[in-house]
Amino acid sequence: MNTASTPKTTGPDIAGQIAYAMRSMGVSPIPRNYSLFYEAYIGSNPALTKDLAALGSRATQEDLDELSARYGDNNPARAIDDAHEKLRRELEALLGTLRREQSSIENYNRILGETRQRIDDKNASSTNILKNAISLLAEATGTKIIDGEKAFNDVNRHAEEMHQVRLELDEYKRIANTDSLTRLSNRRAFDDRLASVYDTSIGLQYTSLVLLDIDHFKRINDTFGHPVGDKILATVASVIRANVRKDGFVARSGGEEFAIILDGNTPEEVMVMCERIRLSLESTPFRNSRSGADYGTVTISLGFASASQAGNPAELYGHADTALYHAKETGRNRTVFYEDGMQKNYTGKNWLIYRT
Repeated sequence: MNTASTPKTTGPDIAGQIAYAMRSMGVSPIPRNYSLFYEAYIGSNPALTKDLAALGSRATQEDLDELSARYGDNNPARAIDDAHEKLRRELEALLGTLRREQSSIENYNRILGETRQRIDDKNASSTNILKNAISLLAEATGTKIIDGEKAFNDVNRHAEEMHQVRLELDEYKRIANTDSLTRLSNRRAFDDRLASVYDTSIGLQYTSLVLLDIDHFKRINDTFGHPVGDKILATVASVIRANVRKDGFVARSGGEEFAIILDGNTPEEVMVMCERIRLSLESTPFRNSRSGADYGTVTISLGFASASQAGNPAELYGHADTALYHAKETGRNRTVFYEDGMQKNYTGKNWLIYRT
């Protein structure tokens, strides 16, 4: 099973690898299984990768769900499903309350109509008419007030329950779209955000996709081990986030690869931001605070493209990926802006993972 240390410029794309692995193991192609395999393949958690590989071709859905619960942020996908189900039940209960209230109103109107008929009955004495009318109206009105208060309280209670479920659902979705190691948005969130870039054609010349990749990350993992690699990933994520404005979208899009989507900046301004990130990281010390071990300088390569240079998300991703490839091929630790005519001599990665 491949991990984050596998070079991403060779072999089939990660989406193809995951699909092949799931078919080989006879795993059902449902979203929560795909998410589990993706996390294993990008290598963010070596223990998950090892445990999933150990299941071999005998993996059951129960085994996979157990791994999801153990490694997957308390399985937010299942929590989202549970929240949706709870929301559905509360909505059904609310509709039931409203239907009962409607029935109560109809019954009250019926009693009012019967009372009017009695008043119009010329064969009844005035005393009996008034007495019966008062009795009926008093009973019906009292019952209606009680029913109305109960319905009002029930509606408020169900509305509050649904409000709380909605808040929980928002939190579960936030967790499901967050990379557990770096606390940035994850690949799922990145796919959604990238897919929305072309929802409007307005301002595409000021929208850019930046792809960043840590140089020689395999060497870091091989030399110092995955725990050190994880700490370096978290530090790199912090440096990136600190140098991107708050409304900029930042995600960990792969093992050691990150992505930024910016709106409202010219390519020249994006280049300045990329260089700021690169130089800031280049000057960041990477040492073990306890042992004093120096892990050396960590650098990144960056490639970016403007949305106006492409006609759809896949093409935009391909342009940025090509620019990143050129940054790697021309020496690393540099930023390259995509230009027409740039070529790459490898099969590009599939940007669309979670939306396939």
